[in-house]
Amino acid sequence: MSTSDLDQFATWVEELIRRRGYDIDSPRGGGKSRLADEAGVHRAAITRLLHRQSMPDLETTRRLARVLGVPVRDMLIRSGRLTESDLPLPDPGGPAGAAGDGPYEVRRLTIEEAAIGLGVPEEQREMFIRIAGQFLPPPAARTTDRTPLASE
Repeated sequence: MSTSDLDQFATWVEELIRRRGYDIDSPRGGGKSRLADEAGVHRAAITRLLHRQSMPDLETTRRLARVLGVPVRDMLIRSGRLTESDLPLPDPGGPAGAAGDGPYEVRRLTIEEAAIGLGVPEEQREMFIRIAGQFLPPPAARTTDRTPLASE
């Protein structure tokens, strides 16, 4: 792994951390400690990454991915440890047939995953989930059969 790989990865992770609301820029912001606590990793691992001293190990990478709301696949590819060809995505029109059919079905985000991806602060997520959930049809109605709109 080159210094350039580490620098590019650390820059990408820094931006993710900031977008998720962790204050890593001010000395007393507490963002590094909060991130480490939420991820269940040592603060030193976060500091070493942000100072471009070392790449996090696989378990730390997995835990950071969960807290930052990104797929582990993306973290591994961005880190330079693996390539896209090492971790190919399933072909939605692959062996099982059309998209949405069989094991290659595209999974929809949960409201909580959407909240994390959008950077909704943790203390506001419950309210976001409650409000956003009001706009979704009940689980039984989430099929291709739907009532036509009056305008149709």
